[in-house]
Amino acid sequence: MQTRAMVQTAPRKLELRSLPVPEIGDDDALLRVEACGICGSDCEQFAGVLPIPLPVIPGHEPLGWIERIGPSAARRWGVKEGDRVVVEPILSCGRCKTCTSGMRHLCFGGGRGFRCYSYIPLTTPPGLWGAYADVMYLAAETVVHKIDGAVPPELAVLYNPLGAGFRWAGEIGGVREGDSVVVLGPGQRGLACVLAAKRAGAAAIVVSGLARDREKLSLAREFGATRTVVVDEEDISSVVFDVTGGEGADVVLEVTSYALEPIAQTLTLARRGGTIVLAGVKGMKEVPGFVSDRAVLKELTIRGALGVTSSAFRAAIDLIESRDVDLSRMHTHSFPLSRADAAIRTLAGEFEDERAIHCCLLPALG
Repeated sequence: MQTRAMVQTAPRKLELRSLPVPEIGDDDALLRVEACGICGSDCEQFAGVLPIPLPVIPGHEPLGWIERIGPSAARRWGVKEGDRVVVEPILSCGRCKTCTSGMRHLCFGGGRGFRCYSYIPLTTPPGLWGAYADVMYLAAETVVHKIDGAVPPELAVLYNPLGAGFRWAGEIGGVREGDSVVVLGPGQRGLACVLAAKRAGAAAIVVSGLARDREKLSLAREFGATRTVVVDEEDISSVVFDVTGGEGADVVLEVTSYALEPIAQTLTLARRGGTIVLAGVKGMKEVPGFVSDRAVLKELTIRGALGVTSSAFRAAIDLIESRDVDLSRMHTHSFPLSRADAAIRTLAGEFEDERAIHCCLLPALG
């Protein structure tokens, strides 16, 4: 049995290959991939920014159907062949101090190093470690969640960015009823933070973006933002202080990609005793203008955010299955497997006439 898979062989180079589907044992499974979401780290992987050994099959946001599963894995995961599931990307050891303290999503493999779907090379057996494929291998350490089979695949696969919103705004940011929240960056995860903050009962949600982000900012308002700011044209500090009566925000969520200025701004936008969540990666660059005394004098809590917990994934799935929100407005582009490069480049904004929020691969399209 063979499967199609898109294999990254070099920066900005993907090849469609036919690869053998492995046999499984008692503890593992095979997933028939229905959809795979594309996120910002896919763009970095494609560009060669991430230090990932090649060749590799990208894709760490899979939705699909359990095609084959070993009896032990079926008992442990609580699923059977034919079940529709989403897959958590991190493969944790379950034994190290990080895992046993409840931070499984930060596991570095109990000495084996960081293990995540799409980042394990094709040369590591059985090879099918990514979801840019018709069939994907699921290792024994995998965590899966069932999801309603009636939800359209392009919406069901939103579980990962939505999970980030619930993790970053709720579990890390601690947004609660009556809070004021600032979200810097209106991308898919920024919009997910808006949805999570709204469901937590936030009284005021301010979202910022650039002039080219006007459509995203409009969607942010539909999702519950009480005010949006085009930072090319308005001073965000003035807006936030106006909205919060001069106090500043209870929670500031920084989710922009590579922009350094918003990091320093968070110290100004947060109220005394407030919380700052830093989730946008900056390419390991130092941040100019970050005055730590402002954090000291305001006694701010500053938290980094990496990945998503099982509880946040579950909250995202509950939102998707509830149909309470028209998530179709968030998904903008679907691509066949063979056009994975176009999907990545569209999300990265390389095409002037395309404005993407969320993209996914649908192998059934071809």
